[in-house]
Amino acid sequence: MRFQDKAAIVTGGASGIGLAVAKRLASEGARIVLADYNQANLDAAVPDVQAAGAPEVWASLCNVAIEAQVEATVAGTLERFGRLDAVVNNAGLMQFKALEELTGDDWLRILNVDLLGAFYFTKQAFLHMKPGGAIVNVASIHAIETSPLVAPYAAAKAAMLSLTRSSSLEGKAKGIRTNVILPGAIDTPMLWENPNIKSGVEVVNKADVGRPEDVAAIIAYLASDDAQFVQGAEIRVDGGRLARL
Repeated sequence: MRFQDKAAIVTGGASGIGLAVAKRLASEGARIVLADYNQANLDAAVPDVQAAGAPEVWASLCNVAIEAQVEATVAGTLERFGRLDAVVNNAGLMQFKALEELTGDDWLRILNVDLLGAFYFTKQAFLHMKPGGAIVNVASIHAIETSPLVAPYAAAKAAMLSLTRSSSLEGKAKGIRTNVILPGAIDTPMLWENPNIKSGVEVVNKADVGRPEDVAAIIAYLASDDAQFVQGAEIRVDGGRLARL
């Protein structure tokens, strides 16, 4: 198994894509840290990840926008498992507002979660991860093509691509790989609760909707030694949707 004896942190790991990733890594032998801000979701996710095959699961109540909580999650991982081999920066927040209605606080709320959260975990990985470790960032096709009312989210995801490039350059000497994926329309509550989808402003063909497990498979590859020569890559996981736009 590709992750036997390894430890992985998955942010936003208690639901949606994050939970699918945690279960996939668990099925391949990883010890899993679920980092999430929702205690109820964490409580429900732990037995699912255990059932998927994780030798051990630790649920860390963590708001990724707060650096001290990120530090505590990484410290707890090292204390419990003695190592950190993979970080999946999946936690994300989306808001729907016209540009002229947005405030500075609105922007900071999104950027703190969608961008700085990934930075905080990358920083900790660079401080504590041994050579051979991997970071996988979860951006979005909104980093390339976007829709109305999501300017802070799209900007944060575009910045995630840049953060990945910087991390891949600076991490190479440390033996740490950083790559990023760009999911498209994925069958999660975030997709179906999207006001643009509900109103018809953004139309999604059912053939373009992927499963969380489709994203998890790519993340598992990038986090594994199978991708040891993949560094700074940007991989679209969108069923070819952008290619047709």
